Amino acid sequence: MAQEELNFKKIIPVAVIVVAIIVLIAFWSRMTITIDAGNGGVLFKTFGGGIDTENTYGEGFHFIAPWNKMYVYEVRQQEVAETMNVLSSNGLEISVDVSVWYQPQYSQLALLHGRIGQTYVQRIVIPSLRSSTRSVIGRYTPEDIYSTKRDLIQDEIFDETTSILSDKFVQVNKILIRSIVLPPTIKQAIESKLKQEQESLEYEFKLEKAEKEAERQRIDAEGKAVANRILSESLTDKILKEKGIGATLELATSPNTKVIVIGNSKDGMPIILGDSK
Repeated sequence: MAQEELNFKKIIPVAVIVVAIIVLIAFWSRMTITIDAGNGGVLFKTFGGGIDTENTYGEGFHFIAPWNKMYVYEVRQQEVAETMNVLSSNGLEISVDVSVWYQPQYSQLALLHGRIGQTYVQRIVIPSLRSSTRSVIGRYTPEDIYSTKRDLIQDEIFDETTSILSDKFVQVNKILIRSIVLPPTIKQAIESKLKQEQESLEYEFKLEKAEKEAERQRIDAEGKAVANRILSESLTDKILKEKGIGATLELATSPNTKVIVIGNSKDGMPIILGDSK
């Protein structure tokens, strides 16, 4: 009897270990989780008050109680695109392909899960993008949308979408208008108008260039006229006589043979003739 009791006492620890191993193997997948790169986890505690709103679980390996559950969210920047028909300010229908770059706020991941859930893209991101796009484009004409105001429209859609999602734990990074399709007749009319405006600007540029060239030539001519007038007024008889005497003296000292003919008037200047011999 004593031997049987001793054997039973030895079996109990082994049995406990075996049961523990079996339980561990059976529940291992529920007790561990690996969160991949670019993701974050939200822990739901079945017997501990529900969602753990104090922590966002980062990348890597985690142990959790088998009765709890970890919800994993991608926290990298993501994109969602929408093609929709919207009305311009004058009631014309326009097809717009617009996309938003977004990501959930990492530190608020538990609140996002608790208040909106894992389908937050369909529940709030896409509706916000649609609403903002329709609201903003409805303020502009097709010509504005097609030509000059595209960047401004993108910025306004971004501002409105950001405002709508400001308390929804989602961060908007950028709005992109990828394409705009107008009715063919409207597109042709706009392109024709833009072409005419371009030709008008080109004609105005040529006129302005011609006017500037004419002004340059006028200023140049006036400058030459003033220079000639100043030169004419400065050339008196005495100055001319002095320059003539100077030239005569230079010729007189030349080693070449020469004949000097004296002018016959009172102020006549000598005339010097000569050759190289």
